[in-house]
Amino acid sequence: MVIDGRVQAVGFRASCAGRAREAGVGGWVRNRADGRVEAAFEGPAEAVARLVDWCGTGPPLARVSAVTASDEPARGETGFAIR
Repeated sequence: MVIDGRVQAVGFRASCAGRAREAGVGGWVRNRADGRVEAAFEGPAEAVARLVDWCGTGPPLARVSAVTASDEPARGETGFAIR
């Protein structure tokens, strides 16, 4: 996923990681040099869908303007990391 808007320096990565860990979803989240946030989720379809939906809003200080999601092959991610 790539999340556009005011998504850096607002706690997006930490909030995303916390929600993913609580849901038992593996993957990662990172800031991109272009000001966007990028994330990959792997786990139960319902839990991943909830995280994808959450990314459309993010934490309280974020202002998400667009979310681009794409499916990729599973890589066997079990933990969730902030990169």
